Amino acid sequence: MSFTFKAAERLRRRGAKTTLQRRPDTELPFLGTQPRAGGPLLLDTCVYIDQMQGRAPPLIEDLLALRIVNHSTIAIQELMHAVGAVDPDDARSGRVIAAIGTAIDGMPSHRVFTPDADVLGQAALYAGMLCRLQGYARDDRMGALHDCVLFLQALKLGFYVLTRNVREFDLLLQLRQEGRVLFYRT
Repeated sequence: MSFTFKAAERLRRRGAKTTLQRRPDTELPFLGTQPRAGGPLLLDTCVYIDQMQGRAPPLIEDLLALRIVNHSTIAIQELMHAVGAVDPDDARSGRVIAAIGTAIDGMPSHRVFTPDADVLGQAALYAGMLCRLQGYARDDRMGALHDCVLFLQALKLGFYVLTRNVREFDLLLQLRQEGRVLFYRT
């Protein structure tokens, strides 16, 4: 399906009209203590970061070994932004850049997905709604857009988003209950 303004406007009208509240963890789809086989995953950028920093719990590594793991060009974009943003005079920059390069080069090309116009258009609408409803500061708006793209891309492809970003993805699940997200903590 391609993006149409008319369809997006229908989504906007049926969307939330007031500030959304973060729900208790007990109401959210957190990973249990044991990884389970299940549907394919689409990784949020925080998963790569947690792996690079050694903060990903063993449960995550076990889950990634059990499930089909997919990647989004949105995560590549966010990781490459970090490469451009690191201070070249900082001694740690070389390690950071090398770790990001290893993560990106390790993504099999047949498992990297690019969002289409429909996903991008809807994501922009939802990000705008969240920014308005939640009163996001200017610095939070681009992150909201990226999260919306990832969430809707996973929804369209039938994947689960794997993330520790509870705040943002809980709100998205409230807007689109049919979305699939798996949360974890470091």
